[in-house]
Formats: sequence, structure tokens, C-alpha cells
Amino acid sequence: MRTLTIAAALLFALAGTAQAQKPSASAGPVDAQADQQQLIDEMQTLDHFGNRKILTFSTMYGVDGPFVGEDNPIRDVIGDELPWTIDGFVIGDLDTRGHLRILVHGLVFADDPSVPPELVGTNDEPFFRGLVSCLVEADDGTVQTQNVITDGYPATVHGDSFIHATIELPDTCVAPIVMILAGSEDKWFAVTGFEAPEGATH
Repeated sequence: MRTLTIAAALLFALAGTAQAQKPSASAGPVDAQADQQQLIDEMQTLDHFGNRKILTFSTMYGVDGPFVGEDNPIRDVIGDELPWTIDGFVIGDLDTRGHLRILVHGLVFADDPSVPPELVGTNDEPFFRGLVSCLVEADDGTVQTQNVITDGYPATVHGDSFIHATIELPDTCVAPIVMILAGSEDKWFAVTGFEAPEGATH
């Protein structure tokens, strides 16, 4: 707890200095302070067993466009041969103990000319699997990809599933990403990321 208290003080000091040097155009001091407090509160809810969150996400990107098929694999994993979309929501998290949770609602075939009409808006896989991909330092000093895959978890025809697994992460896991795979083959349907709606501004 002492470490968290020190971290909290440092966060406030750094944030205060940064705000004094470069005022935010998008949020005032009250909003910034609330954001800082929320971050500190979340830090202080960590348990006493060292379970630190590596990733917490509430969006994923369904395989689409140039990622469909074998031409542009991500971390050595190819995309499905047809495009998918999340016609609902997805939330998930991963901690340093390898606890992975992904709650997905509506991971289905996209409404795309390449998809047979009878498949649009459905899922034809009885199981989804989760994958965590890490970059690791090999013994020879090179950087390699290490992927860890869960067992299959039941998925409905509407693309609903809850993946809740404990996996064995490598000792070092840099730039981790999470995927949802088919249950029957090593092809990804969704990956951590997002795509802004056409015409949207940030």
C-alpha cells in the first residue's frame, strides 16, 4: 500500500507539472483531476497477490479488408477467409498471472458481398478460443513472437461466448495483444483494436 501511496503522489505531481506547462484543450483541470483520481482508485483495488492488469479492453476489430486470409497475418496468425464483425459488444482483461477473460456478444460474419447470404449475422463455430500474443527476448538476444492459446469455450450461433481461462504467460510479455480464434482452426476472428466509423472525427 505504501508503494501505491507513493505512486499516487508522483502521479499527482507529474500531472500537475504537465498541466502547468501545457494546458489541455480538451479537458479542464476538474476533469483531469477526476481522471487522475479514477486511475489511482483503480490501482488501489489491486489485490495482495500481485495480480496486475496488463490489458483491459472494451473494443476489438473483426477481421476485415487486407487482414482477411493469409496475406497479412498478425503475430503469425492468419485471418479467417471471410470477414467478421462484432454486432454487439466485447469486454475483456488480462493480468500478470495469466487470467484472461473475454465476454463477447455478437461476433458474427459481416454483411459483405463475399459472405454467403445465409451466413451473414451468424457464427458457424461451436467454440471460440482466446489467444494472447507476446513479444519475447530469446536467449540469442533476438525478439520472437510467443502465442498462448486457450481451450475452446462454447459459442452460440449469434456469436455470444465467455472465454475465462488461466494461461501460462512467458516470463516477459512485451506489446501483448489478444485475439479470438476459431475453435476448429488457427484463424483469428477478432483482435484488440478498433476501426472508427466512416466519416467519424476524433
